Amino acid sequence: MVMNIFRRRRGERTIEALYGVIVAQARDATFYERYGVPDTVEGRFDMIVVHLALVTRRLRAEAEQGQAQSQALFDTFCLDMDHNLREMGVGDMAVPKRMKRFGEAFYGRAAAYDQALDEVNSDSGAGLVRAVGRNLFSDEEHAGAGPLAAYMRKAERALADAKADDIIRGAFRFPEPADGLRSGEQ
Repeated sequence: MVMNIFRRRRGERTIEALYGVIVAQARDATFYERYGVPDTVEGRFDMIVVHLALVTRRLRAEAEQGQAQSQALFDTFCLDMDHNLREMGVGDMAVPKRMKRFGEAFYGRAAAYDQALDEVNSDSGAGLVRAVGRNLFSDEEHAGAGPLAAYMRKAERALADAKADDIIRGAFRFPEPADGLRSGEQ
């Protein structure tokens, strides 16, 4: 009975595997070396948020179970951010304030990306390019914003084509980051 407390449930391992896929993709050097995303703590956070926002957007489309999985994924992200703050030496009193800022940053960026992705067909993706420029580069006209927006659209299509169960298990693939650079999309 006591040992059950220390065992992870299968669903938790699955969500952690999915989160691992997101983090691994966000760490791809192409984003930093060729797109120009700042290779800083903030830039890496923003790349995790991009991928997390895309995956949670897709999961929310899967009725109740998808929404629950989306929430579990966000919770795993929060636990990871909390752990990272503590490893960086942020004191116990400052962690809640920083976590609140992380949550606000995620929800603000996710809402901007959702709106821009919803409008992508009506405005040729200009809104997504602006959102990416503003959030990742602090410059709506940064040269990397267009290719990164093209990558995000490809990632959204790949997620739409994937089965929800495959996504939840982390058994899907994001597009290669360099694909956004080769794309003629802007």
